[in-house]
Amino acid sequence: RCKNLSVSFWNSYWMLPSDVCGMNCFWEAAFRYHSMKAHPSEKMHLAVVACGERLEETVTMLRSAIIFSIKPLQFHIFAEDQLHESFKDILDDLPYEGKVNYTLYPITFPTESAAEWKKLFKPCASQRLFLPLILKNVDSLLYVDTDILFLRPVDDIWSFLGMFNSTQIAAMAPEHEEPRIGWYNRFARHPYYGVTGINSGVMLMNMTRIRRKYFKNDMTPVRLQWGEILMPLLKKYKLNITWGDQDLLNIMFFHNPESLYVFPCQWNYRPDHCIYGSNCKQAEEEGIFILHGNRGVYHDDKQPTFRAVYEAIKNYSFGDDLVHSLLQPLELELQKTMHTYCGRVYKVFIKQLRNSIRDLYARRSRG
Repeated sequence: RCKNLSVSFWNSYWMLPSDVCGMNCFWEAAFRYHSMKAHPSEKMHLAVVACGERLEETVTMLRSAIIFSIKPLQFHIFAEDQLHESFKDILDDLPYEGKVNYTLYPITFPTESAAEWKKLFKPCASQRLFLPLILKNVDSLLYVDTDILFLRPVDDIWSFLGMFNSTQIAAMAPEHEEPRIGWYNRFARHPYYGVTGINSGVMLMNMTRIRRKYFKNDMTPVRLQWGEILMPLLKKYKLNITWGDQDLLNIMFFHNPESLYVFPCQWNYRPDHCIYGSNCKQAEEEGIFILHGNRGVYHDDKQPTFRAVYEAIKNYSFGDDLVHSLLQPLELELQKTMHTYCGRVYKVFIKQLRNSIRDLYARRSRG
């Protein structure tokens, strides 16, 4: 009787049909929360690199992480010096509810090659390659680009660390699901991982394993550690890489494929997954877990579905009702985008968001 009353309450509160908020998923969320509460673990570490005009985008990403996550978060924010004060002003004003700490770092590269690394791709993008060497006391880390939005708790992607086998040191998603539109398999002039390469915008790392590993390579028969292999790789492939540090990661995991755990595409959902027709089957079934608005789609009119999600999270005020202030207005905006390919599958953009909001309210109702 208690279970039925609970499900009925949430369905009526949200005005959602029972098949959307069913008994199984409701109690699964409650069980997950109580399991985490009963067995607390160390905080989750999230890193981002922000340069140029990426302040607002980075803060919006951090807000999306805060809204749904369960365990405490430690943000590692690498930013140009002129952005530090703005980050402090904004982050110190957010209602963390005691679950977030942050540290600001300067952009730093090896002294002898700093200029070369900084201009490799977008400003500061290659900073991510040096995180295992800079954050020496951090065991595991989730790195994300500034244009990431979490539609599901960070806890859920963090849990993949426990799924690594004994040889895996990092996890990323494929660059493409459909080889016919893949970039690496059609244009790359260097080795790359798998059939279509990997995308480094969402990268989960066991940094202790990364620091200990000796990597196979095509430069010497001697295996090299992380700090030893980066500069030789850059020197060898500098004239052949297009996407900078991501290309170097593809080369490394091409030679060490046993070291990579591959995420399904809904953990790094990008415009390429829908602009030519939907090609991320997992997102169609379960919704988008992490949205990646690369190519600036949050800030132009080319992909209004992506922009609508970004604007909804950016404008959400902490403490407001998530259903009436975020979910419902967003769904109305998404319905206006059905003239685009991504808009035709707009429901995948809110399917997991709806579940995440439901789970959050389920946790709050239990204290």
